[in-house]
Amino acid sequence: MNEKENTLKEKNKGDIKFSIVIPAHNEEQYIGKCLESILKASEPFKNQVEIIVVLNRCTDRTEEIAKSYNCIVLKNSDKNLSKIRNAGVELARGEIIVTIDADTQMNEHVLSKAEENLITGKYIGGGVTGKFERMSLGIFVSALLLIGPLFFKYGAISVGIFWCYKKDYESINGFNEKMLMAEDADFAKRLKVWGKKKGKKYGTIKNGMITSSRKFDKNGDWILLKRPKMILAYLKGTDEKYADEAYYENHDR
Repeated sequence: MNEKENTLKEKNKGDIKFSIVIPAHNEEQYIGKCLESILKASEPFKNQVEIIVVLNRCTDRTEEIAKSYNCIVLKNSDKNLSKIRNAGVELARGEIIVTIDADTQMNEHVLSKAEENLITGKYIGGGVTGKFERMSLGIFVSALLLIGPLFFKYGAISVGIFWCYKKDYESINGFNEKMLMAEDADFAKRLKVWGKKKGKKYGTIKNGMITSSRKFDKNGDWILLKRPKMILAYLKGTDEKYADEAYYENHDR
């Protein structure tokens, strides 16, 4: 290996491969576990992962915890998850964007699998499937009541954690800032359509995450059976009242 190749190799070792964006509204109870899971998944990519925490009107210790993990922090006051995520991606230096919620933990293989899928050239990006930290019949039924209608509207897609090249994220203009709910399903559908135009598939990393059951812990496991209007709000996607209730009002997210 000549001197020029050596220099290039050393330079690339410090390049950022992954930018992981986390929207966070008063997440002190959850974000530590999320960050620990990211560090575990980042072990094969030493010095190639940056974590961007978008602090959304936080009044607790979320910022303190994020900084203790050397995260990049950005303050944002929008009540709009699309705007919050997009603001984080604007700061991203990595070639691959990964989004994850602060109450979610990624499994240790997620980043490696995302890279593996993307470098084949067969995938435009994709989502991740996983499980709730606890399950019950009520949670199962509530999930089906939401997944079914969303499937008919958006097709077969996986959401949760997203992964794609930043250039493709930008090509579809990121998350739709007009969407206040189900913005993740909307993003997945548009990424899938973009991939089809490029001759690529929308991928799914299976069994890649564990997410909190806090919505059910607070509102009851049968919440969507008791409140069918919430399902309609998710399908509509632009209802401020239900978006505030689901994500912001007296809610840690």
